[in-house]
Amino acid sequence: MRCYIYVFRHSQTYYNKRHIFTGGRIDSKLTPFGIKQAEKIAKKLKGKRIDYAFTSPLSRAKDTLKIVLKYHPECKKVFVDERLVERDYGELTRKSKDKYAREHPDLYPIYHRSYDVAPPGGESIKDVEKRVMPFIKDLIEFVKRNKVNVAISAHGNSLRPIRKYFEGLSNEEMCKIETVQDDYYEYYVEC
Repeated sequence: MRCYIYVFRHSQTYYNKRHIFTGGRIDSKLTPFGIKQAEKIAKKLKGKRIDYAFTSPLSRAKDTLKIVLKYHPECKKVFVDERLVERDYGELTRKSKDKYAREHPDLYPIYHRSYDVAPPGGESIKDVEKRVMPFIKDLIEFVKRNKVNVAISAHGNSLRPIRKYFEGLSNEEMCKIETVQDDYYEYYVEC
């Protein structure tokens, strides 16, 4: 028997729209376009069974999930898990990505997408992976033990390790992928 895991990134926020480093320290609400993106995900998942859901504690992930779950009265419970929070960008938080890239063309690609270099006071993608990997282990055990389908609403960087695990990506591939904001990724485990 296959149990399914439906993974999606929160939809567009005001900081996403303005290309601002948001991270896990602050929250940014969904834009009207972001709400439409979440509705698009919801419609795509409408025919799937979702027994439980997991989300980051940030409102952008919770609000996206809430829109998706309006079609899923069968969902028994939503778990909020701190391990799914977005990467902490440290001193880059609230700064313009475009301006920082112009002013620091040598540092921007390193802080933005290198595997093991963190922005000052923040987390590297490797740091995020260290906290997400135990979540993945716990998730798989939960799914197999309960023979359920789950949905996960999180962030671009906290979804990287999940995609790496299920898609068999290298660290380099994981750092380069972009997770869209208007679709979902489907994985399964044998239950």
